[in-house]
Amino acid sequence: MKSKKSMFTVEFPVRCSPAILYEFLSTPNGLQEWFAEKVDQKDDTFYFSWSNNTDEADRLAFEENEYVRYRWEYYDDEEFFEFRITQSAVTNETILQITDFADKSEIKDQQQLWNTQVNDLKHRIGS
Repeated sequence: MKSKKSMFTVEFPVRCSPAILYEFLSTPNGLQEWFAEKVDQKDDTFYFSWSNNTDEADRLAFEENEYVRYRWEYYDDEEFFEFRITQSAVTNETILQITDFADKSEIKDQQQLWNTQVNDLKHRIGS
């Protein structure tokens, strides 16, 4: 079945090394700092909990200090959310690029949600 959702990407400059940022994006402890109240991992499945609700996501692919890609259990096969770490060639600053999927009518809300989450992440990192 073809996804009805649209892919979108948001980018945020983050003042820290790719290695530190990667820890916050790829480990239960790191994700628990900013993304969910509690995060557990069993093999390539991550369990994200918020106020008594738990969502499951499979880690589909990753490359240390570069990216990690997950898929929520309720996403279609071709949908995912991905954290990608790049460095600006001009300023050498670390850039966090988030790719996700949402219904066209919900993209602005989803971008705002990521904005809020990443602000929390930056606060935790001290960026």
